Parts: sequence; structure tokens; C-alpha cells
Amino acid sequence: MLQWAILPFKRYFDFKGRSRRKEYWSFALLNVIIIVLLMAILFGTGASMGALSDMEGGDPSAFASIFAGGFGIVIGLYWLGILIPSISVVVRRLHDRDMSGWWYLGLVVGSLIPIVNFIAGIAFLVLMFLPGTPGPNRFGPDPKDPASVDVFS
Repeated sequence: MLQWAILPFKRYFDFKGRSRRKEYWSFALLNVIIIVLLMAILFGTGASMGALSDMEGGDPSAFASIFAGGFGIVIGLYWLGILIPSISVVVRRLHDRDMSGWWYLGLVVGSLIPIVNFIAGIAFLVLMFLPGTPGPNRFGPDPKDPASVDVFS
């Protein structure tokens, strides 16, 4: 399963082709685990939720002070590092459903609108759970059955 989780890093700027559900969800699980571990280390080294309550007192720099430390910067750099692979694996996942990658932009824009964001989030989740189209489609061969492609023709 780890090979599927690392595959989006190997296909960093690859917005063509198709990705299986296994690749997408393994990558998502890996990112959740890493972020939870980094947050646990962040809060274990002295950052506290009590500092966030200072924001209620009118100190907006309290939030920034928590993440400006060492592990906060690491979390920010990790987020920047996974931004492009996350977008590309979602686009390839939509390609597996025989949908254009521009649907992702539509879902992101829809999630910025109040009330519509709930519907867009559920629609996105459903699309990521649905199986891909069987056989080749306009975006490439079926990633579940690579043997069906004529390699030497």
C-alpha cells in the first residue's frame, strides 16, 4: 500500500492519464498520518490551544506565533510540497471517471460559496469513491487492467 501512497510524488506534475482509487486514498491516508504526527509533535513541544484563546482577547498574532515555530514551518513546507501532487492525483482520479480535470476547479470554486460548499464537498467525496470507467477512455488505458492495452501496436 505504501507504493500506492508514494506514487503521486513520483508523478508530481503529471496531469495526464488516470489514477486508481487505491492511489488516491492511499495518498490521502499518508498525508493525514503525517499531518497528525507533525501536529502532535507541534503541540507536544509546547504549542498549546490556550494560545489560541488569546485570539479571542484581540491578539491576532497568537495564531501565527504557534505556527511560526520550528514544526509549524515544517507543516507549512510539507503542505506546500504536497499541494501539486494532491491536485494532480485528483485530476487523474477525475480522468479515471472520464471527467475533465476542470471539474476540480468547479468544485473548489463551489466550495467557496456558503451552503453550496456542503453540497460541493459531498459531491467531491462521492466522485472520489466511485469506481473508474472500465476499459480505456479518452484519458488513457484502464489503470486496473494495464494488460488490455496493446503495448507494441
